Amino acid sequence: MTKNVRVRFAPSPTGPLHIGGVRTALFNYLFAKKHNGTFILRIEDTDQNRYVEGAENYIVNALNWCGIPFDEGVNKNEKFGPYRQSERKHIYKEYADKLIASGNAYYAFDTAENLDFHRKDHEAKGKTFIYNWHNRLKLNNSLSLSAEEVKAKLDAGDDYVIRFKSPQNETLHLTDIIRGNIKIDTNILDDKVLFKSDGMPTYHLANIVDDHLMEISHVIRGEEWLPSLALHFQLYKALGWDVPEFAHLPLILKPTGKGKLSKRDGDKLGFPVFPLQWTDPKTNDISRGYKEDGYFAEATINFLAFLGWNPGTEQEIFNIQELIEAFDLDRVNKAGARFDPDKIKWFNHHYMQQQSNKTLADAFKNLKPELAEIDVNYIAMAINLIKERATFVTDFWDLTHFFFNAPTSYDEKASKKAIKEGTAELMTELIAIINANTDFTVEALQTEIKGWITNNEIGFGKIMMPLRLALVGALQGPDVFDIMYMIGKNETVKRIENLIKS
Repeated sequence: MTKNVRVRFAPSPTGPLHIGGVRTALFNYLFAKKHNGTFILRIEDTDQNRYVEGAENYIVNALNWCGIPFDEGVNKNEKFGPYRQSERKHIYKEYADKLIASGNAYYAFDTAENLDFHRKDHEAKGKTFIYNWHNRLKLNNSLSLSAEEVKAKLDAGDDYVIRFKSPQNETLHLTDIIRGNIKIDTNILDDKVLFKSDGMPTYHLANIVDDHLMEISHVIRGEEWLPSLALHFQLYKALGWDVPEFAHLPLILKPTGKGKLSKRDGDKLGFPVFPLQWTDPKTNDISRGYKEDGYFAEATINFLAFLGWNPGTEQEIFNIQELIEAFDLDRVNKAGARFDPDKIKWFNHHYMQQQSNKTLADAFKNLKPELAEIDVNYIAMAINLIKERATFVTDFWDLTHFFFNAPTSYDEKASKKAIKEGTAELMTELIAIINANTDFTVEALQTEIKGWITNNEIGFGKIMMPLRLALVGALQGPDVFDIMYMIGKNETVKRIENLIKS
């Protein structure tokens, strides 16, 4: 690739960043890094009515947590700043005026009431109202009015919008990296609003102008923007600019595979749809985040990379550098990608095993105040014995609590299975074996206790089940000899004595 690759992620600060937005940012980031390019964050806040306090900071924090930080943007390497559209509104009018001067756009003075009348009139006739070539000369705009009338309206301060003048009887030949060649009949396109009389551009104009001025080489965005491709292509041509390459990513679908993934799906099925926890500033409602739910950023990114892309191999586990090297827009699918909550858990389980026991112990200790006085190295030893069974750090307590606290009760079903006639006598003998053993290591305990069981033809279940019950309170957990070694001889004997007394 010879051109200087510059891509942008351009979210609106109208709330928390959806996981679908993170996937779009990720694909932009991977593409930029693959081609030694620049990943830009631009905040598209032209719709001030929907602006939500804190959303911009949330977006930046989410990208940083995911490990896909932007190279250029708000307060960072502002080569083409400002990067908030609300701070660039003085720029857009110039280009709207150029489009009017070239005959590619026009002033429209239609009132909301008048447009509503036409829509309802069309609906009554079973038609759809489209503002374009077939009716614009009958409506209230600078194409149907005289130059004097237009000037008078503008001088009087009448409300207006600037609309793009879609051509008639033309066929647009467009190219999308993912979807291939696309043909569009211009007769079906409406004359989109580009600029409003309040001095703010619509998304369409601001987006094109900013992409051009920021020298964006590739526009990688969601499938929902595919219907806008024809307009954006025409705007580039009308302004005499080179058109960037476009790639429209497939939708992320509900776990059922039907329909676009939404927050409601996460709420209903019990998984987050946001990277970080979000507190709504108006309602104080809290939405769950992948970080707070115990997912590793690496697992989240690895999972998202496979939503719509595949490497063409059997490999599923990729670190970020491997993703950069393998990523190719040609391997992005057209079809929507089903969101599988179990699959991201699978990824998280894998990344859990890659973490050092000390790292996990620190995270676990911070999570559980009752572990504050316990040596982190001891916690790490306990985690080493159980982490293969864990998916999240929050799973650790259920899997390790007996390393820190003696059982205060015993599982009823397990007790019926483990405790038989003669169990108390056998456990008393076991205590004597343990007390007589001066070498309290895992290997020595295995040798002594298994040897005693075998030599006396006792049957392993008669010893091992009540022993596990005494140590854990249930018939679960890692190897009993590992537990005994961890909690020590005195605590082991004490727990067996408690079982005998119960």
